[in-house]
Amino acid sequence: MANSVRVARESLVGRWLERIVDRVAIHPTHIFPSDELLNHIPLLVDGIADYVGDVAAEITADVPVVAKAMELGALRHAQGFEAHQILKEYEILGGILFDHLAETAERMGPGCSPAELLACSHRVFRAVAVIQQYTTNHFLSLAEARVREREDRLRAFNRSLTHEMKNRINTVRGANEMLREEWVGSVSSQREKFTDIIARNADGMQSVLEDLLELSRVEVDGPQSSRNILLSDAAAEVARQLRDFAEARRVRVELMPDLPIVEVPAAAVELCLTNYVSNAIKYRDPGKPDHWVRVEGTVRDGDPCEVIVRVRDNGLGVPEEARPELFRRFFRAHEGTVTGEEGTGLGLAIVRETIESVGGRAWAEFDPTDGTVFAISFPCLIAEVAPPTGGLSV
Repeated sequence: MANSVRVARESLVGRWLERIVDRVAIHPTHIFPSDELLNHIPLLVDGIADYVGDVAAEITADVPVVAKAMELGALRHAQGFEAHQILKEYEILGGILFDHLAETAERMGPGCSPAELLACSHRVFRAVAVIQQYTTNHFLSLAEARVREREDRLRAFNRSLTHEMKNRINTVRGANEMLREEWVGSVSSQREKFTDIIARNADGMQSVLEDLLELSRVEVDGPQSSRNILLSDAAAEVARQLRDFAEARRVRVELMPDLPIVEVPAAAVELCLTNYVSNAIKYRDPGKPDHWVRVEGTVRDGDPCEVIVRVRDNGLGVPEEARPELFRRFFRAHEGTVTGEEGTGLGLAIVRETIESVGGRAWAEFDPTDGTVFAISFPCLIAEVAPPTGGLSV
């Protein structure tokens, strides 16, 4: 039995891959995206065969098959799988192995006793269960580490938010106290000055709270509860929402026709693109006759594959001294240099928090000859496909 599994391992792995592809909306080359990983996957089958063939053998943490199982757990975490999908993946593998053993037993005829077949089946079941446990445990440990990281970022955000709100409240209270002074009451210009301070800081607090609600919504909902849509649809929705704003500022929003046909987490990507595009519109260069912002996208193959979305514009750009601080909370790159544009300095920080919550990253690129680029990237998503009517055949 063990030898038959070893001989058929390439065929068994191929059948496993086919069944996974039938269940998830992801390109077959991205299920096991590197040749190294694909070549090592048969070691899982070899490990099961070794365990079946040696009744004294055990699958412990130091055997090679465990390392390969953990590699698979790390890959599935990066690809955005859920734990139940890993369990289903191994359920499929177990079914394929049992089908193979049943075919082998038929060929062996009466030379194999029922007791031996039951013992062999039990060891196959236990081997798959143990390997599945190592894969799932590593997957869950990575997921837990990401949750802890997000909690740490949220605590740091709350500290910054408290400081910002305290400063604004103190400013409002100070301006209000000044309005009560008798000398202010007789000078209209002073009254307007302190009234304006109160109004601006009240508006600022409102904007901070709205940004906080956006961030908390992403933190609570999480990447897996978000619906997935095509990248082109997400970009079109952002352009629609900002159409009036862009027309009022005479900025042309362009969606490149070659956007890759990939699914993206709708809430996260729309929020990020809205921030990027609205910033590009807000900070257009009034000295140029033509104002535009473009949304571009590519897919980079790798381990795992990665979707990259860039928002490019020909606006004012970012002062060189401000670039290292761009994604810091409450930082405004054009504060003091551009008048009439209100903001909280939280937009880019929210972009970073949001895209990192789905396993991605955010950054900016600067080219004096090709405009400013703000980009996000995230792993290619998988989406489970409903099994055929009548259940899953392995």
